[in-house]
Amino acid sequence: MNVRGRDTERRLGVAELGDDLGERATLVQFSSAFCAPCRATRRVLAEVAGMVPGVTHVEIDAEDHLDLVRELGILKTPTVLVLDTEGHIVRRATGQPRKADVIAALGEAVATP
Repeated sequence: MNVRGRDTERRLGVAELGDDLGERATLVQFSSAFCAPCRATRRVLAEVAGMVPGVTHVEIDAEDHLDLVRELGILKTPTVLVLDTEGHIVRRATGQPRKADVIAALGEAVATP
């Protein structure tokens, strides 16, 4: 899994995600139809979102949102973005994440002022 840090230049919201941001953080997953790690990632992110109040999980089909994929520089699936309450990217990771890594990234998103 490749992890990158904060991108304060770009904000994502309902227009890009097709869903509301979480009250405390949002886990955005870019997936593709035949991606086995995407299915496992979906399970991990849904489980974490269910454990942490105020966290939302949004899955985006990369093939159906090519403009957004290009704009954000998404090169492979799964790619996970952790957004703070304002939609700024706090963490970005490619590959299947471990639950502990997702929880740690959420801690950073929730702790941001």
